[in-house]
Amino acid sequence: MLTRLASIQRVRNLKAVRPQIFAKFSTDAKLYSKQHNPPRVPNLIGGAFIESRSSEYIDVINPATQEVVSQLPLTTNEEFKAAVSAAKQAFPSWRNTPITTRQRVMLKLQELIRRDIDKLAMNITTEQGKTLKDAQGDVFRGLEVVEHSCGMATLQMGEYVPNVSNGIDTYSLREPLGVCAGICPFNFPAMIPLWMFPVAVTCGNTFVLKPSEKDPGASIMLAELAMEAGLPDGVLNIVHGTHDTVNAICDDANIRAISFVGSNVAGMHIYARASAKGKRVQSNMGAKNHGIVLPDANMDATLNALAAAGFGAAGQRCMALSTVVFVGDSKS
Repeated sequence: MLTRLASIQRVRNLKAVRPQIFAKFSTDAKLYSKQHNPPRVPNLIGGAFIESRSSEYIDVINPATQEVVSQLPLTTNEEFKAAVSAAKQAFPSWRNTPITTRQRVMLKLQELIRRDIDKLAMNITTEQGKTLKDAQGDVFRGLEVVEHSCGMATLQMGEYVPNVSNGIDTYSLREPLGVCAGICPFNFPAMIPLWMFPVAVTCGNTFVLKPSEKDPGASIMLAELAMEAGLPDGVLNIVHGTHDTVNAICDDANIRAISFVGSNVAGMHIYARASAKGKRVQSNMGAKNHGIVLPDANMDATLNALAAAGFGAAGQRCMALSTVVFVGDSKS
């Protein structure tokens, strides 16, 4: 009974603070068009956050309150082409930028993400619904990839083999591909974009990012931080949408490589359609995780761990436990 009363009080406390949470998010989303209510999510094209001219918008819903947080455009074909063109134009100078300079942008970006981690987490909780602690973990896991990108110079080293055959030396160089693209799912709004564009741009590529239409805010905030860190105009671009935007990314001849994380059905479609156009595609789909319980396992600790692994984040993550293997008489 005491537990139930405590839960009711927590819900009341949440309802009391809800307007402040929503107001804080609205204040932080400075890039959103404020002449509309709810605000509209912009595209990022050539270094400028631009309100779409699309006539079709999708509501971004706070799953805890069902309030409309913002509206996301179905980016027009002209806007998509402009984003790819901006990335293509930015590529020659960016690929010739010294790797140490590109690393320096990532060093600054990780500093800025640490500074704004609470704002990013608040946005993720508002749009995606995970707890603040889980949202901070979402940002932190992506931050680890930014930190990895800060050491890209040694990872970009080629190889040299003298006298591999009579009078023949061989050497290899690592060179950027050109314009790359990322297609993101809804369950990790910060971590998965940070899996994609920091590595790609530090290697000298330019990038077109399509966030999930359900929670685009974190990508917009990260892009703003990347430009504050010194990323030149056009190196990172953001477009929004659903199937049509995904198909445009698969079909555009200027996009050389695509990274995708999401469901099996979408991933198989993207892999087939984009690879048929000669693109390099990495398609991270589904997952199957197993928990193994040994006979000497502590029962309470094991039950807590299995419940958290299976149902944490409402099970909406590829690491959600779906299978448990019991060894010996641990099953009883």
